Amino acid sequence: MNHQVAELFTWFLYLLIFAVIARSLLSWFPISQDNQFAYLLRRITDPLIEPFRRVMPRTGMIDLSPMAVIIILWLMITVVSQTAAS
Repeated sequence: MNHQVAELFTWFLYLLIFAVIARSLLSWFPISQDNQFAYLLRRITDPLIEPFRRVMPRTGMIDLSPMAVIIILWLMITVVSQTAAS
């Protein structure tokens, strides 16, 4: 695997992790639905989070699906880094 492509893909995965974290943190605050930043975060992270929400059981007020997405993205970063190193 080309090292530069692997590094670019790794940075993209880190950006997705930060987007999921930002979305999770924003859910704690009363933000208008018209907020453009919140809308952008939902558009970016919904395709990642929604499949996990359908599969994972409800745990009351705590949504664990963003944590599952972050774990999967972190595993992808590890695999890409190990593949690029070999």
